[in-house]
Amino acid sequence: MTVQPSPRPAEPGEHDFDPLAEETFTSAHATYAELRARCPVARSATYGGFWALFRHADVVAVLSDPETFTTSVQNVVPKFAFTGRRPPLHLDPPEHSDYRRVINRFFTRRRMAALAPAVRGHVARHLQRMIDAGRADVGPNYAQTMPAHVFAEFFHLPLELSERIEQISAEYVRAIQVVDDEEVRRGSRLLYQIAEDVIAARRAEGTDPDTDLTAALLAARPGGRPLPPDMVLGCVRQLLVTGMVAPSVFIGTMLAHLAEHEELQALLRREPHRIPAAVEEYLRLFTPYRGMCRTARRDVVIGDRLIRADEPIALVYTSANRDEAVFEDGERFVLDRPNLRAAIPFGAGVHACPGAPLARMMLVMTLEELLARTRSFAVDGEITMARWAEWGTRSVPMRFVPR
Repeated sequence: MTVQPSPRPAEPGEHDFDPLAEETFTSAHATYAELRARCPVARSATYGGFWALFRHADVVAVLSDPETFTTSVQNVVPKFAFTGRRPPLHLDPPEHSDYRRVINRFFTRRRMAALAPAVRGHVARHLQRMIDAGRADVGPNYAQTMPAHVFAEFFHLPLELSERIEQISAEYVRAIQVVDDEEVRRGSRLLYQIAEDVIAARRAEGTDPDTDLTAALLAARPGGRPLPPDMVLGCVRQLLVTGMVAPSVFIGTMLAHLAEHEELQALLRREPHRIPAAVEEYLRLFTPYRGMCRTARRDVVIGDRLIRADEPIALVYTSANRDEAVFEDGERFVLDRPNLRAAIPFGAGVHACPGAPLARMMLVMTLEELLARTRSFAVDGEITMARWAEWGTRSVPMRFVPR
């Protein structure tokens, strides 16, 4: 009879990896491949100590078990939600469901089709400005600005306000990364003030809840009762910010890879109907989420590690989506990969990102318009990387040869 070793809890100060190590375009993925093989359930002493899961099976198992792993205690590593609960991400089933039912109605195929012409207009205008200049940094000139215009359209906000939200969000994320709690609180308070103003405007205008997400939250009557005002405020605050961060680091990453693969550029120009498939593989290969978090409600064993109740667990989608146990040759871009449905670029389970259809639309249109308007494009300078909790690029200088 084989005696199985006892699961090993964390040792004081144990540090299997450093989430704040300086990174290049490839270094984090090399580290994560090594951790998947050697230490797939890892411990970091950073941010007060947390666990991190690097294998696809472990991440999916946690996402699929909200009864054991809660999002209501801490939903991101590092913890920074100091200023109130923000549905639906900060709530567990069934409490979160009242908010998701309202939100999901605004990301249907019909609504995305109605929004598509406006999204394409923003994409084309921002891209053409860079192409006309001949050289531009895709980070600040596109990835960090174009989504704000799309969100202004989606939330029926003045463009100036959406750009202000993007600016505050960027400062907020930087403060999280360097653990500047006071600056995090300041940024969050500003975002709450904006959410309060948006809600007040919808009330004053009597906005149709069938056409506006904020108005729909105000009008919702689950069980015959309105949603609590503080929770509606938290929900609007969450929605105004969440969708801007991931595109800001992902788009430059996608374009940097495509710039270095001219044969793929040529293929997608000849066969633009394959662009959606390319975007799906890019989402797998360059998933930006690595700090999304759950907290164990009780002691659990994952792999050979004992995770105690109340210990935070980072779900490293960035690693899980390259796991060679699921994706053969997972470190490489493979167009029309056969098992791509196993990828979790937007999470899985009850908290899978509701805004995924809008994100996909922005990304597909970005490639369609860029490839149609250029003969070639290439990286033309040093790429700089974002820091944990996202993975991706902040700066990607590029040069463009117009069509």
